[in-house]
Amino acid sequence: MFYRPEDGHGLPHNPFNAIVTPRPIGWISTRGADGHDNLAPYSFFNAVAYVPPQVMFASTGAKPDRSGTKDSVEQIRETGVFCVNVVEYAMKDAMNQTSGAWERDIDEFALAGIDKAECETIPCARVANAPASLECKLTQIVQLPGAANFVVFGEVTGVHMRDDCLKDGTFDVLSFSPLARMGYKDYTVVRDKFALARPGE
Repeated sequence: MFYRPEDGHGLPHNPFNAIVTPRPIGWISTRGADGHDNLAPYSFFNAVAYVPPQVMFASTGAKPDRSGTKDSVEQIRETGVFCVNVVEYAMKDAMNQTSGAWERDIDEFALAGIDKAECETIPCARVANAPASLECKLTQIVQLPGAANFVVFGEVTGVHMRDDCLKDGTFDVLSFSPLARMGYKDYTVVRDKFALARPGE
């Protein structure tokens, strides 16, 4: 099968996000200028540079109570900071609860019963018990073609790692079973790994 996106795919559901899979989930916490905390998951998320460490996430929708975007992007515009929290399998239901299009004054931490802690380098909350959290300062927001498509880039200014996830000096991802997004309503869990040496190593 071949299709041009501009012509449509003719399938019951859009296959695009099932093709680009699995995708790590950035559970983005933000704080607005008014002090209100927000927490929402984004599966268009990844690390993009080592030195300095940088990450990105993309927001592809809008809420009627925001100016053409979602709460996360709007609050980052206001304060210039955000935190990326890693999602473990055990927190899948709480993560899913925070994915709703809740009104802007709803604190998703409280809504989903998630313990919050203060970040160290930025004025923002984080998921207290997450396997890892990356405190970030905004570097740029890029508007992409299409309605409400924005990519947020940030430089990591602080890194939290849960003590039980550190094994023999490494951050052991299998110790907490990272959750990843597949297509449609599907998710997967990382429970296996293998190593490959690059040519010449």
